[in-house]
Amino acid sequence: MSAPASVEQHRPKVELPRTSESETLKKIRHTMSHVMAMAVQTLFPGTQVTIGPWIKQGFYYDFDSPQPFSEADLKAIKKEMVKIIKRKLPLIREQVSRPEAERRIQALKEPYKLEILAGLEDPITLYHLGDEWWDLCAGPHVESTADLNPKAFDLESVAGAYWRGDETKAQLQRIYGTAWETPEQLAEYKRRKEEALRRDHRKLGKELGLFIFSDLVGPGLPLWTPKGTLLRSLLEDFLKQEQVQRGYQPVVTPHIGRVDLFKTSGHWQKYKDDLFPMMGEQEDEGFVLKAMNCPFHIQIYKASLHSYRELPIRLAEFGTVYRYEQSGELGGLTRVRGFTQDDAHLFVTPEQLNDEFLKVVDLIQSVFRILRLDNFKARLSFRDPDSDKYIGSEDAWQKAEYAIQRAVETLGMDHFLGIGEAAFYGPKLDFIVQDALEREWQLGTVQVDYNLPERFDLEYVAEDGSRQRPVMIHRAPFGSLERLIGILIEEYAGDFPLWMAPIQAILLTVSDEQLPFAQQVASDLRLQGLRVEVDVSGDRLGKQIRNAEKAKIPVMAVIGAKEVESDSLNIRLRPAVDVGSLPVSQVAAILTQAVQNYSDWQTTAANLA
Repeated sequence: MSAPASVEQHRPKVELPRTSESETLKKIRHTMSHVMAMAVQTLFPGTQVTIGPWIKQGFYYDFDSPQPFSEADLKAIKKEMVKIIKRKLPLIREQVSRPEAERRIQALKEPYKLEILAGLEDPITLYHLGDEWWDLCAGPHVESTADLNPKAFDLESVAGAYWRGDETKAQLQRIYGTAWETPEQLAEYKRRKEEALRRDHRKLGKELGLFIFSDLVGPGLPLWTPKGTLLRSLLEDFLKQEQVQRGYQPVVTPHIGRVDLFKTSGHWQKYKDDLFPMMGEQEDEGFVLKAMNCPFHIQIYKASLHSYRELPIRLAEFGTVYRYEQSGELGGLTRVRGFTQDDAHLFVTPEQLNDEFLKVVDLIQSVFRILRLDNFKARLSFRDPDSDKYIGSEDAWQKAEYAIQRAVETLGMDHFLGIGEAAFYGPKLDFIVQDALEREWQLGTVQVDYNLPERFDLEYVAEDGSRQRPVMIHRAPFGSLERLIGILIEEYAGDFPLWMAPIQAILLTVSDEQLPFAQQVASDLRLQGLRVEVDVSGDRLGKQIRNAEKAKIPVMAVIGAKEVESDSLNIRLRPAVDVGSLPVSQVAAILTQAVQNYSDWQTTAANLA
């Protein structure tokens, strides 16, 4: 399986400016990067510029400067940029010969520009800011700095960057900025950025005690705490239950395998650089860490000869795989080196393919609805016919792509085409989910594969007694469990729905006298499957409530002398919903039903009220 590239009242919609990807904004940001470079070289003589493109929501430039840039320097650079903008300098395009460009660069004594020039194709163009500053550039730009709004940009940060991204080359300083058409768009961007920081899964994961990273263990290898492990288990159990109802059979495979296994599948030839180094001296006897589960599941299928009556066979595993991602590409849980895929591989007859594909899509859509990740679209990830990275015959690819195309049309799904996004052995239907901050993530994926059954010589006995080749469906509703959890943390801002919360309820006592009653209630509720804790800190009730709020525990039950006497609990739900006093038995019944039904906060609060 190829790597997957996340309660309404807790999901404030954050609207991006509709012009965020407009050609006008691209020109503004590209021009703003030149204005920034001019300002830097004005304020810091001797600084050399390298590259400075526009990027999504902003721009950057890399500088080789004799001194490190500080926060105070950013303020000074921004002030100088405003001065340049207000001078209304024209942006002038000039086409020059390669020797002329080289002559001018040598006059500036900027060797980085010479290296950039060597990699450019003709024609060579320069862009001038008035008659004072220029750089190699293909554009596009605005007509004049008068087209830039001096109140609609900001400089955000300074970061280190290696020249050409090569750690063996010079370390540069990269200044990031953002630019928009209006101050209102800038203000909205900043608000959205603050919201993203509030929801950051790395921050919340630490605050909620879900996972950690250790330098001694290594980057990109998360360690799951008891609460985080419970969250993982809840999600796994949820999907396992859905799968069992649909005829999937669980399997377990090892974390390493022989190189020959991956040679047969083609992964060794195609993705050798993405695998962890081989263990063993001889390649024909070497082992590697598992980077994908499909070759292992194929071996389980191939262990015995199957009749057409047994198909489809659906093998499912929460299999941990390892990929040697570059350190600069790692990011919390969303990009790691060891991750768990909710992987399954279906072995079907050609006649069963369409029906089974639709059933898989139905499973994924059902999972997304329960997780409240229902804002998604489907990408038809097909091969690029001009690329040589794919294996298999033209006929196999056409049949596989047709099966996916027919499925989305049958279901009437919102979809778009992604040429070149296919796995090397087959096309995919990828589910692109938009989160609460309107960022897009690839999660679920379904792949149709005629090629691996061919490479591994898979067979089944057809109704006429002949040996036939099955078709494989690779599928993963979650994609990566780590990525999914990172997205869910940010989607809910740590306020998980009741069924998913590691701690569903906490009992808070007015004094130690109520502790025995609280412990007994907690024990009774646990017997009914609820995850309940008792605050035994001895803190005052106010602090207990604040701590429970900070831990984002969905249900708080306050117990005083009155509650002990009446065998009741005084219930408070997040966020700040006071339900009042209810009998313990009623609370247990309503919470149990809410968990079983994956109910949202509003339904739970209404039932408890």
